[in-house]
Amino acid sequence: MLVGIAVVIAVLISMMGDLSTYETLASAKQKEGKSVTVIAMLDKSLPQPILYDPAKNANYTVFHVVDSLGNKAKVEYHFEKPFDMEKSERIVLKGKMKGDVFEITQKDGILIKCPSKYKDDPKAAENNLSQN
Repeated sequence: MLVGIAVVIAVLISMMGDLSTYETLASAKQKEGKSVTVIAMLDKSLPQPILYDPAKNANYTVFHVVDSLGNKAKVEYHFEKPFDMEKSERIVLKGKMKGDVFEITQKDGILIKCPSKYKDDPKAAENNLSQN
């Protein structure tokens, strides 16, 4: 029984190393080269916030983000452009800072938070719930 408890404790301790906290772009810069998770929004103040040309390279997307503190960064995502990225409210980025660029590889990733289709119409949400 003691061996079983020791194994459980060892597994829990090893899993705690995988837990990540959210960083700002400024704190991610201070941890350059280390994998971090940042929550940001697409920087829609730019005329072309997303650059993706599948004819040149289908696994390369460049876009610009701004975090909740107003810090901005260029993001290089080494994969195809996520669907409906332009409509996103928030973007969760997992990757590494390299200089002024936040780099995301396929093994890291992006999670897109899109607006709810019921956000502006609570009646539609109620109708959908009552139909189910």
